[in-house]
Amino acid sequence: MNEVGRLKKRMAELALALEGDPAGLALLGLGSVGVEEARLDEWSDLDFFAIVRPGEKGRFLDDPRWLSVPAPVSYLFRNTRDGFKLLWEDGIFGEMAVFEPGELQSIPFSEGKVWWAREGFDESILKPTNPGGRLKPVAGPEFAAGELLTCLHAGLCRWRRGETLSAWRFIQGYALDRAIELAEVWEPEGTGLRDPYNRDRRFETRYPSMKPLLARVLRGYERVPESALALLEWLESKTPVNGAIAREIRKLAEG
Repeated sequence: MNEVGRLKKRMAELALALEGDPAGLALLGLGSVGVEEARLDEWSDLDFFAIVRPGEKGRFLDDPRWLSVPAPVSYLFRNTRDGFKLLWEDGIFGEMAVFEPGELQSIPFSEGKVWWAREGFDESILKPTNPGGRLKPVAGPEFAAGELLTCLHAGLCRWRRGETLSAWRFIQGYALDRAIELAEVWEPEGTGLRDPYNRDRRFETRYPSMKPLLARVLRGYERVPESALALLEWLESKTPVNGAIAREIRKLAEG
């Protein structure tokens, strides 16, 4: 059995384990074990919700032994109030949460795949209704470009002051985030699936023209000025840039 087959088998095993508990109601797969199953591969992890009867959530969280029914769990970490990240002994990694039916309307999540539901369970409540947490559209290229430029200036001032960590975050983090937003406006889109919660996911396949810029910007802690200049030059190639702030950014980077 190949790795994709093993991952699907694990979801089916989890469904059987949940079915074996009278309080289990449904197993909802998300991401690559949800409606995006076409991108499931050997590097995927398992994201899923266990839906349980009202009043039983605490028991499932306090005693998660049902997760060990398919295979022994070698690592379990309570990463949220609702669930765990875990690693099975056979190397499969998962991230899961436990919810009662009444909680689902207030939880933001993407559409998933119902791997199992108890007979009589209303599967319509497994459709997402809360858009919270989803990416907002780019406010506009002028705003994003202005934020990018001012992050470069602030970051380089901190670099000159000796605050290299903060400078790195401003330039290779915040300023790059604005360039990633601007790619949605200025760059041709490729074939990658858009993640509604994270612009970084599959970015290289969605905007392959941006890969050379990423290589020039993501240079690490000791190459902050070079990263700033790469972003400035990219921005200048896409839109008119105010000469005064461009000169000041170059002065800070090259001085």
